[in-house]
Amino acid sequence: MDPHLLRTYVTVARLASFSGAARELGYTQSAVSQHIAALETDLALPLLTRRPVAPTPAGERLLEHAGALLLRLDAARADLDRFAAAPRATLDVAASPLALTARTLAALPATGVTLRALPRERVPVAVATGEADAGLVDGIAAPSDPLRLPDVAPLAATGVAEEPLAVVLPAHHPLAARTGLRLDDLVDARWLDAPAAGIPLDRLRAVHGGPAGRGFRTGLRYDGTDTRTLAALAAAGRGLCLLPRSAASDAHGAVVVPLVAPRLVHRVELLLTAGAGGEPSGPVAEFTRRLKS
Repeated sequence: MDPHLLRTYVTVARLASFSGAARELGYTQSAVSQHIAALETDLALPLLTRRPVAPTPAGERLLEHAGALLLRLDAARADLDRFAAAPRATLDVAASPLALTARTLAALPATGVTLRALPRERVPVAVATGEADAGLVDGIAAPSDPLRLPDVAPLAATGVAEEPLAVVLPAHHPLAARTGLRLDDLVDARWLDAPAAGIPLDRLRAVHGGPAGRGFRTGLRYDGTDTRTLAALAAAGRGLCLLPRSAASDAHGAVVVPLVAPRLVHRVELLLTAGAGGEPSGPVAEFTRRLKS
């Protein structure tokens, strides 16, 4: 299967347009049509209906594989490019918002740093494809357990921080007087759905182990990355949120109660990919050393 043809197919399916895919990829519309026809001939299956442009059932199944296949190819190219690359004097770090703690920020070199906040699932992709020299990603796990990260490429993950979790509630909430809370106490509560700024609700459902899609209902969705705004929404009674203790301490006007069961921590991991020569060097090595010290 030709990856160029596959990339064209994914673009047409995403945009639902041959002309739109041609503009994005820098091809003529005729070339895009030829790519799709060649891929359909190779697989002996129709992949797209033309009016409207939409994947067939076989095309939908191919899309389930295509993203991972193209990502691994991009990661392989980036990994090999490092063998010919000159040593870098700058550092590009991709991080999920809650991974940016006082400790991880203090470890950054004084100059020559570009720091980008990305969704959690994008951080491993950025490191694997060479968009970033290093990544910081966060999540919840049992103490000392590694995070479950997508298998996008061979990456080295090292835990650099762990801290307790806390529930942020409005002062008038019936559970605000508790000294500790269990997830079992909170299944039927109304929550803030904030995938970037807080702990995603799908992770709470997963660690709670209840029926799929049940519990932890959304009161309001917040698509920002500012934990202070998230905490302010919780204080205003728009829903509960779960945060690492250090971030929850800034929740002015709210009550912060430790999560005591199940036994979970907020974990931050450093993501690196081995370059030509194995060990990191330059600013990456300095950043790694500071994080681990």
